[in-house]
Amino acid sequence: MGDPSRRKKKYARPKKPWDKIRLEEERKIKKRFELKNKRELWKTEALVRKKRQSARKLLALTPEQREKTEKNLIGSLNRVGLLQQNALADDILGLDVPEVLERRLQTVVLRKGLANTLKQARQFIVHGHISVNNQKITTPSYLVKTNESIVYYGKPMVLKVPIKKELKKEFEESIPPKKEAEEKAEPTKEKGETEPEKSEIPLEKKEKVEKKPGKKETPKEEEKPAVGKQEKKSKETGKEE
Repeated sequence: MGDPSRRKKKYARPKKPWDKIRLEEERKIKKRFELKNKRELWKTEALVRKKRQSARKLLALTPEQREKTEKNLIGSLNRVGLLQQNALADDILGLDVPEVLERRLQTVVLRKGLANTLKQARQFIVHGHISVNNQKITTPSYLVKTNESIVYYGKPMVLKVPIKKELKKEFEESIPPKKEAEEKAEPTKEKGETEPEKSEIPLEKKEKVEKKPGKKETPKEEEKPAVGKQEKKSKETGKEE
């Protein structure tokens, strides 16, 4: 046994780190399966590389040894769901990285409908909400076997129904933008028309203002003789007496 604090790497970095074609392919795969970093991708590549190397070594073995090792190798891949039981060594050479990534626990949780997205599936696994054969597993890169059952661990999670992109677009199109809504709320104006300013005075009031003189108002003449009439009445009453 080796020292557990000095574990060997389970992956190998690419020899040409700045290869443009390889970087684009890795970026697409990383986005498709929502991998945390490229290290997870390199681990699966190392696993596929190892299986291919063991398949090539079968050619150098005797028929008896080859039959036994080939059966064990195909059986290990069959348990994970990558090959069928009646597969051959040539089928192992045809394995691809996306096929192995499809058997990760993170991807299987999404395919079974236990999460709405791959990001959410990873969160459920890391937080301990997913169990495999009634055992909590917190590693998203765990390769799920065909005979294993995946359910929620403890209390089941309540998922919100995701809105489809088509329905979301229709909903957004049905809502008028703010500018159109404000224009509809305001009364329609014809071209050339302007709103009357608050300081403007109506025409009827203008005419009345023009007729009035600018000087101060003096008491009307009709009010003056009213006092004289009272005096005349008092004189006439006095004469009659």
